Amino acid sequence: MRNRLPLLSLKPRQYNQGCSYEYTDMKKTIALLLALLACTLAMGQQQFSNPVLWADVPDPDVIRVDSDFYMVTTTMHLMPGGPIMKSRDLVNWTTVGYLFDRLTDSPKYNMVGGTVYGRGQWATSLKYYNGRFYALFSPNDQPGGETYILTAERAEGPWHQVSRLPHFHDATLFFDDDGRAYVFYATGDMVELTTDLRSVKPNSHVRLFERDGEEDNLLEGSRVVKHEGRYYLLMISWPKGRVRREVCYRADYIRGPYEKRTVLDTSFGGFGGVGQGTIVDTPDGRWYGMIFQDRSGVGRVMTLVPCRWEQGWPLLGDSLGRVPEVMDKPVQGYTDGRIAGSDTFDGPTLGLDWQWNHNPVDTAWSLSERPGWLRLKTSRLSENLFVAPNTISQRLEGPGCEAAVRMDVSQMREGDVAGLSVFQSDAALLAIEKTATGWELVGSRQSVKMEAKDHRVTGVQREDDMRVPLDSPLVWLRLQADFTLGQDLARLQYSTDGQTWHTAIDRFKMQFDYRRFFMGTRAAIFNFATRQVGGFVDVDTFEYSRNNGFETK
Repeated sequence: MRNRLPLLSLKPRQYNQGCSYEYTDMKKTIALLLALLACTLAMGQQQFSNPVLWADVPDPDVIRVDSDFYMVTTTMHLMPGGPIMKSRDLVNWTTVGYLFDRLTDSPKYNMVGGTVYGRGQWATSLKYYNGRFYALFSPNDQPGGETYILTAERAEGPWHQVSRLPHFHDATLFFDDDGRAYVFYATGDMVELTTDLRSVKPNSHVRLFERDGEEDNLLEGSRVVKHEGRYYLLMISWPKGRVRREVCYRADYIRGPYEKRTVLDTSFGGFGGVGQGTIVDTPDGRWYGMIFQDRSGVGRVMTLVPCRWEQGWPLLGDSLGRVPEVMDKPVQGYTDGRIAGSDTFDGPTLGLDWQWNHNPVDTAWSLSERPGWLRLKTSRLSENLFVAPNTISQRLEGPGCEAAVRMDVSQMREGDVAGLSVFQSDAALLAIEKTATGWELVGSRQSVKMEAKDHRVTGVQREDDMRVPLDSPLVWLRLQADFTLGQDLARLQYSTDGQTWHTAIDRFKMQFDYRRFFMGTRAAIFNFATRQVGGFVDVDTFEYSRNNGFETK
């Protein structure tokens, strides 16, 4: 039994030494070539390409505890929420836990009376202090949600609620050397917390700085570190008419005065500017920046850049201030890590790569009723996918990727709709629809319309590309995604034998819309009822792989 709180649910090498070979005679030619090949492969393992995570991982906070790195990122309306990722080298990351199972502040988290698309958990701050992990986040809901502070002995959880505070936008928790705790938020605002973190100290608010003439637009995303006695507040900046960038405000005293310098101002990969994130050090004292970049359909991707300290400023990028396309890994010897992957549904629990769209209906899915299969049941009537409960999804990754499922739809009831989706506010669906006479396989493009204030779904614009009868209850569905520059295209295919594939939707344009979903495109498995509840589908496998994009094959 998972723990529940009234408003928040919680759950429990070595460096390569280089290559040196002496050529003496032809007898050693083969050995030399093989050694050179091995050396080349080893050198390849020592490097990585940016973006280091080509997937939707926005608003990062990264910390180091001994030799382990931990990162938290934003997943908004997806549950469980507040994903905690772990790495040994800042390159290979794996999700190891979540801050909470569900949010219950509003019925909209259950998609009742509205939705929380693009809201929910935002811009979480992650800290480690006195042997405990702490996380702070403010659900960006309407009306303004309160701020949670959670704590855990292990980053993997279980996490427990410490307090609920007033709403602090894009906030960061900071523990000073003397044990006093602060929250930096908004655009240069700061308050001090009581020692138990349960309330704000009266009259502790201070405005740390005023915007200068350059800062005439977005300035947010606070992250704070202390280095050699100075305080450094990092923020994303987006002056009008320019690319996004990262700025830093520093001070000798926590309340200021603060001075500013731009620490990263560059485009990268043809996708625009890079801004918002934090800096972190390695065990041997080197520093790096983890800064995200908007990349349209895939979402907001993560870059890893060097950080060099010059005259007391953390300057990001290479010697010319650019994001390196290829660079050495900060720590050598590690290759394992994933934030999306295949699943055979053989275990007793869902893998940590999966998240539900809004709060799930726990009684409407099962891994045990048919061992080795994920069963998705209908539990209430829904007009469309965008208001349907128990849609389960994973991130898609660039430059390209592919995902396929095998489904048994024999127990669907008339009016049920189940299948695989390139899921976004503009979505492509490959669905099996149960009719009075059998099953029909339908490929459609759907765009959701929302009321701006409460994100209530007001309609769906739909265009069908294909509709064919399905003779067998066993069907394979596949999506392919290409996120290379200028593409953002998806393809949906089906098969009745798992070998011969037929295209249902081609060249579907994936898009990112902060006004609606505010997230990257995902692979989603769904089943919902439009006429009667009680039907279900079983999913046997989910096969996932990355590639260079289908348009470039």
